Parts: sequence; C-alpha cells; structure tokens
Amino acid sequence: MKNIAILGSTGSIGRNTLEVIRGFPGKFRALALSANSNVGLLYRQIEDFHPQLVSVSNDDAAARLRSKLKKRKPGVFGGEHGIEEMLSDKRIDKVVLAVSGAAALPALLKSIDTGKDVALANKEAFIIAGPIIRKRALSKKVNIIPIDSEQSAIWQCLKGEDKSRIKNIYLTASGGPFRGMSRKGMRGISVDDALKHPRWSMGPKISVDSANLMNKGLEVLEAAYLFGIGPEKIKVVIHPQAIIHSMVEFEDGVVMAQLSVTDMRIPIQYALTYPERLPTRLPAVNFFKIKSFDFYEPDMVKFPCLGLAYRAAGEGGTSPAVLNAANEACVREFLKGALPFLSIPRVIEKVMDKHRVIPSPSLKEIIAADNWARREAYALINKRKVTI
Repeated sequence: MKNIAILGSTGSIGRNTLEVIRGFPGKFRALALSANSNVGLLYRQIEDFHPQLVSVSNDDAAARLRSKLKKRKPGVFGGEHGIEEMLSDKRIDKVVLAVSGAAALPALLKSIDTGKDVALANKEAFIIAGPIIRKRALSKKVNIIPIDSEQSAIWQCLKGEDKSRIKNIYLTASGGPFRGMSRKGMRGISVDDALKHPRWSMGPKISVDSANLMNKGLEVLEAAYLFGIGPEKIKVVIHPQAIIHSMVEFEDGVVMAQLSVTDMRIPIQYALTYPERLPTRLPAVNFFKIKSFDFYEPDMVKFPCLGLAYRAAGEGGTSPAVLNAANEACVREFLKGALPFLSIPRVIEKVMDKHRVIPSPSLKEIIAADNWARREAYALINKRKVTI
C-alpha cells in the first residue's frame, strides 16, 4: 500500500487522481489532501477517502473546515506554510503535485528535500527553477515523474534510450479552440470562448494557456529541463486528434510515439504505478475508427506566446521565470475581464524586453525576478499602455 499526498485535490488533476486511487483500493491510499479554498469539495473528499492529513490555503479556511469535521478528525494544516508542514509527515510515499502556478515551487522543493518521489502535474515551478530542482532531486535520489500527457509520453519513449542520440522531440498540441480562426477574428474573444477546449477538460488558467499556445511554450521549457534537452531540439506539432501525445526522433531515423485516448487518468495512473503497468477500465485506442492523423506547423504570428517561450528558453537564466510570472498575471486579468485576449502576449513581451537576465540565478534571485515581473505586468495592464 502506497500512501499518496495529492496537492490540489479539488482541481481537475486532483479529482482524476482520486478516481484512479479509487480503482486500486489495495494499492494506494489518499493519505493527505490539500486545496486552495474549496472547503466544500475538500470536505466531501475527506468523507469519501478518509485522509489522515489535510491542508488549506489560509487559517480562515482551515477553521471553517475544522468546524465541519465532527466525526472524522484528520490533522488540518492551514496558512502559507501548511502544505510544507503536512509534507514533513514520514508516512507519505509519493506526492502528486497538482497545484497550479509558480506558487507550487515551495511544495515541490519540500517534497524533494524530504525524499519523496513526485508525480508532477505542475509545469510552472519546474520552468522557473529547473536547474535547481534537478540538482536537488539528483542529490536526494528523488524521482520526478511527469503527469502531463505530453511529458509522460516523452518520458515513456525515452525509457532505456540513450538521450545523446536524440535528434528531435515533437510535442504535440491539439491547436486549441482558435486554430482555424484568423488573427482578425480573434479580437473579440471572450473568457467563455477561451475556456472551450476542443479535446481536454482543464482548469481556467491552463485552458487560456492552451488557447493561445502558451501552454505548449511552457511545455517546451519544461521538457528542456526535465530531460536535459536543448530547446532547439524540441519542436511543436499541431495534431488535432490528440491521440499521439508526443514523439521522439533518434539519430537513426526511428521515431518513437506514445498513443492513448484523450484521458488524463491514463498518465496519472502510470505516474502512480510506475514502474508497473496495471490494467485500466478506460477504453483503448480504436484504430479502426480513426480516419486520419493530421499534423500542422504552429502559426507563431497568430500565436506569439509560443515564440516568446522559445525566446525565454534561448535566453535562459531568469527569463523563463519572468515569462511565466508575466503570463500568470495576464491570464488572471483576462479571466477577470480586465485584459483583452490578444493583449496577453503584448504585455509579456514588454516585460521581457525590460528585464535584465541573470544567467545563473540563485533561488532568491529567481523569486525576485518572478515578483518583479508580476509588478511590471500589473503596472502595464493598469496603465492601459498595451494595445492590440
């Protein structure tokens, strides 16, 4: 029996992880759960899965949760460092990191420092501090197992292979809801439009990132750090069917691809069961119903966020942290209706242009760059200096 901590249990990845755990009652136990502020759903999860430990984002939410828990009394952690305190429990075997955004970095570092393997569904923390995370994970002999379908696909294709023989990595993307729309037609995009992903059911932030291909740009950065591959070898391919989740091309011309139905429970299950492969109740790919596999080059003129991510990858240092922080600020304001969709890359580019890159930053310098970029982005948005 493996004891699992799910950080972000009320989000899409967290809920799917609990469904996977439900299917293997003799293999896994949800020992610890954390949520931001959705106390109602977290309470129902506690009643259903009986964790020993729970954490919420602030003391008020923790107090509300304690007042609801009468019969069952798990340890409740609250406040800024609640998750980190919870992760100190030695009973936890593996951490599923499904908290979104750069705010997940302290929890990721704490998981590594306490020697716990991490099933990683958060890309932002790795993007802003990839070299530091890799170094710590190696020193602690901690496995970082990707959950994102694309990174999981690459990870599986590289199993037992010599990374020095990689010619290219192909990150596939569905293309999002605006793939067939002209740049002019994208001017009036609403929040609801951006949240209607054609293939995946995801949270608001990642849905917006997918709509403008920033999510794929972030995955380029993540793959470079996860697998130690130069960004020039990582190509993005639009694949609307979303059956091929990524591919690796080797020097001898062989291309390895990982295929499965579009369901996040598949990579989640493998991240939990690794190195085993266990049966699933989910449907398999039906090749007799697939009419075609289509592939297209991404349009970086229509979707400039992807180009900005490649720029950050080339600059390195603090540039990825600045890109990510400015993007998080922009997406937050877009979701509030305070920033037009097409202005997101404009703000990010202006912030990146103003930033002086630190080549080999410390963790303190990375955090400072993150904070600086958020302030700059909000200042631009508030002063309305960005035009479409």
